[in-house]
Amino acid sequence: MEDNTVAVSRIYKVDGDSKLKAFVDISLGGIVIKGLRIVSGANGLFLGMPRHQGKDGKWYNTVYPTNKEIHQELTELVLAAYQE
Repeated sequence: MEDNTVAVSRIYKVDGDSKLKAFVDISLGGIVIKGLRIVSGANGLFLGMPRHQGKDGKWYNTVYPTNKEIHQELTELVLAAYQE
């Protein structure tokens, strides 16, 4: 049975004046993706993907949408849940 439902499973809001506003976990079917971030940027809030630091000191996304439409839908879903 295939379930492609995407839902916000947890939001942990961060207090203070940091640009980081929240950590978010989403469920995609039977999989939970942890570590998405809501960040305040120059153009407002945006969704940051989970990432890890490489041996070279740079940060790399570990999960990412394959096209702009999926990224936009995911951003809208997460930001709507954050603002509730």
